[in-house]
Amino acid sequence: MGSMHTGLEEEKNGFEKLAAFYAERARGGVGLIVTGGIAPDIFGRLTPFASKLTSQSEVEKHKLITNAVHIADGKICLQILHAGRYAYHPFSLAPSRIKAPIAPFTPWAMPSFYVEKTIQHFVRAAKLAQQAGYDGVEVMGSEGYLINQFLVTRTNKRNDKWGGSFGNRMLFPVEIVRRIREAVGENFIIIYRLSMLDIVDDGQTWNEIETLAKAIENAGASIINTGIGWHEARVPTIAQMVPRAGFAWVTKRLMGKVNIPLITTNRINSPEVAEQVLQEGCADMISMARPFLADPNFMLKAKENRSDEINTCIACNQACLDHIFNRKVASCMVNPFACRETEWKITPLSSGEGMRPKNIAVVGGGPAGLSAAVTAAQRGHRVTLFEARNEMGGQLNMARVVSGKEEFNETLRYFNRQLELNNVDVKLNTRFEIAMAKDFDDVIVSSGVLPRELSMEGSDLPHVFNYADVLRDKKQVGKRVAIIGAGGIGIDTAMFLLKGSNPESSHDFNEKWNLDETYLMRGGVRIEEPLSTREGLGVRQIFLLQRKKGKPGAALGKTTAWIHREELKKYGVKYLDGVEYEKISEQGLHISRNGQSHLLAVDNVIICAGQVSERSLYDELKARGISAHLIGGAKEAGELDAKRAIEEGTRVGMVV
Repeated sequence: MGSMHTGLEEEKNGFEKLAAFYAERARGGVGLIVTGGIAPDIFGRLTPFASKLTSQSEVEKHKLITNAVHIADGKICLQILHAGRYAYHPFSLAPSRIKAPIAPFTPWAMPSFYVEKTIQHFVRAAKLAQQAGYDGVEVMGSEGYLINQFLVTRTNKRNDKWGGSFGNRMLFPVEIVRRIREAVGENFIIIYRLSMLDIVDDGQTWNEIETLAKAIENAGASIINTGIGWHEARVPTIAQMVPRAGFAWVTKRLMGKVNIPLITTNRINSPEVAEQVLQEGCADMISMARPFLADPNFMLKAKENRSDEINTCIACNQACLDHIFNRKVASCMVNPFACRETEWKITPLSSGEGMRPKNIAVVGGGPAGLSAAVTAAQRGHRVTLFEARNEMGGQLNMARVVSGKEEFNETLRYFNRQLELNNVDVKLNTRFEIAMAKDFDDVIVSSGVLPRELSMEGSDLPHVFNYADVLRDKKQVGKRVAIIGAGGIGIDTAMFLLKGSNPESSHDFNEKWNLDETYLMRGGVRIEEPLSTREGLGVRQIFLLQRKKGKPGAALGKTTAWIHREELKKYGVKYLDGVEYEKISEQGLHISRNGQSHLLAVDNVIICAGQVSERSLYDELKARGISAHLIGGAKEAGELDAKRAIEEGTRVGMVV
């Protein structure tokens, strides 16, 4: 299980919660766990109060974690991470005084004596980790953090022995590993996370990476892990649109060049993909982080040939990375129990005095209804799930047809399997009527949303569609299209029209994002041709419009919104904000912008202007005094939010 910051590291009683979090993954069969990054000194912390391991007094709370994992028959390593210029505080230190594009503060250049001091701090953290009962440490040398910053001239302009030639620049990580090995002895794991693909200008060459890997092995590392991309790189590396195992080819280049095991990582989310990576000789070991957030029993289910029961990570980033960037504790969209192991429990009815199974109706088979039905059934209730259409999924059925979002198929596969295992009575093509309520003790209404309609002249013309017409009903769309609404649904609709439903191959992904598979360019990234000199990649000309000023997808998650905007540019989408809609005619969409009227001559106009809740059933049930609960889009439309829907469904399922 790869390193992943959860936010519990800084929470009150956070180490007790972390102990439960990691122990559950150990019980689920993970071979080796690596913690989130812990700073070796105060300057290396990511934020002013982020966790560090600098003194004997901090050892005891770490023992809570190591003891819990060892009782669960697992092994765990502490990741030592120095943020360098990525730190979000004014006392950040880096090889040179060069500000990072993603950090608010310009770092102070480390004096030579403090470079030496920082190496000692890494060693101290490793020794303290050993005292705390960890089985090893991972030295974080990738993703653009301090060690990475020493390795490249992009961020290292020093003229002392820590700068200049690559031999000098790599001295910092080599000395860290060598001195840690001297301090901890032989029977202690040292993983070095090596940036094998920087994806930034003036990054490392492949020869430099090979040279460093061999030096790290000779310095005493037990294992080399793969790091992909600096955090400031403008290429997605772990988001949903990245092909599965899309970077295993990078690790494969290093196979056979060193004699210690190599770990590969990034977008490996199923046992089948992991096995294929191993069989193809891409690595000796597999690292997965978020897949164990999504399902702590991932390995146990794989071992027992129950892969169809795995709750698969869909790389949405909504509850993990987006939470962390917003200073919130991480969780998981598809598994809201993650990081709440001490707080959220599914209590079987048999364990509660006076509790009896109820007959529960769940109306609507979208993400909220599915999670409510499964959770209530797991407790022991008799659950009947009513879905008016011929398949489960609700709005997910529209999201999953967009290329790059096919992972939602896994979420639906998981829920459908859980319905079977928990004996939920599924009624497809069945609309719930008020008269049916008499057969149930409780009704959970998750009837979802309807597309919002616009009242403007021409909105009823035959070439005007809403997003459901396109994504769900597959209506034919012409070559020139205007999309009204630049939120998540507008962007999804645009990408569907441009890319279709077919998953992108690794090669096509690399081509689109200018990754150099030959690794002839520094950092493994080609110089991108300016957009002004090349045509977009799309098969259609799309105009994406919104009334308010600002960027498209402004309400989307911080870690993915920028990717969607970059893709829109690559496909030549014309984005217009501050638009007033005048009318739709047979000639196209009439708009005004900055006081001037324009005609967008398009074949189709697609309305993606939000949704309205479908809650009429709930209102009628309450009016008749019938016990009912409202969840998901039926409760609150807004931007479609599967994270909130699944969490609300789970919550009501735990207490109904």
